[in-house]
Amino acid sequence: MSIAQLSTPLTDNSLSSTPADVAAAGPRIRAVPNGTEARGFVLYVGLDEAKALAAGTDLGQLVEALKRLTAELAPSAETYAAVALAPQGAGGRDVDVVRLALQDPAALAKHRQTPEPEEDTVPGGVVIDISRKRLILDNQTAALTYKEFELLQYLVLREGRTIERAELISALWNANDDEVPNERTIDVHVRRLRAKLDRYEDIVRTVRGVGYRFDRHADVSIRHASTPSPDVF
Repeated sequence: MSIAQLSTPLTDNSLSSTPADVAAAGPRIRAVPNGTEARGFVLYVGLDEAKALAAGTDLGQLVEALKRLTAELAPSAETYAAVALAPQGAGGRDVDVVRLALQDPAALAKHRQTPEPEEDTVPGGVVIDISRKRLILDNQTAALTYKEFELLQYLVLREGRTIERAELISALWNANDDEVPNERTIDVHVRRLRAKLDRYEDIVRTVRGVGYRFDRHADVSIRHASTPSPDVF
């Protein structure tokens, strides 16, 4: 899902409602434990692009429609949306895959009750473990920072596509972050990542004058397991 798709104009039959409709449609929130307060909610939507297309829409339009409805009903509300990425052919109900991918505590607790099969060890090479946020080089865990792994993950999930520096900055840094790189200093972040990749540094390719690209080699494997990381809308 590209950022550009999210700006697609809504059609005339996009979501619309009124506060009265909403109040009549569903139950109010249950009482919360002492010492806590309700600050918002999460709505998990299980729907892949093919099913959305068959319904005459796409995920970007649905997100924008839900955001617009929220703004109409509660103008002061803040919204944040993320798309759940899963390996092709991942089994299970769509909404269950989404809940796991987006780290829903109840779904994770249920999942942990089912032991996962032992992972095969590899004699060498690179293992990019998306679900556990770790990079393994020749059976040794590399000491990547959170931001370095985010950078690697962003490239990995767009394998073979050249990502411009400006896209990396806008996707991985917020305006209120302590240090937001510019298009020149993003090269420093990539250089540090490649240094930690050691002899496998060429899996992150520099495309001169454009940006960077992840190229998978025969000795590189990617593990999503059953809780792949979300990608931000």
